[in-house]
Amino acid sequence: MGKLTQFGNVILRVYGNDHLPPHFHVLAPDFSALVGISPVAILRGSVPADVFGEISGWADSNRDRLISEWNLCNPRYPVV
Repeated sequence: MGKLTQFGNVILRVYGNDHLPPHFHVLAPDFSALVGISPVAILRGSVPADVFGEISGWADSNRDRLISEWNLCNPRYPVV
């Protein structure tokens, strides 16, 4: 559910019926994290700095898509 994109073996995903604050999940074989949508910041877990730069750049460029996917998967907690 909610796969946004993939950078090599790093997957960005939004889950349904998730909790606040609005965020997306970063999943990789060696690390994982929850990353806030606004602002784009690591909420929990860790991501190597070079990978986080790529993720944050993508998130900034795809903000509308991130919000749309969050709102679709989590209608109880819409981002307006």
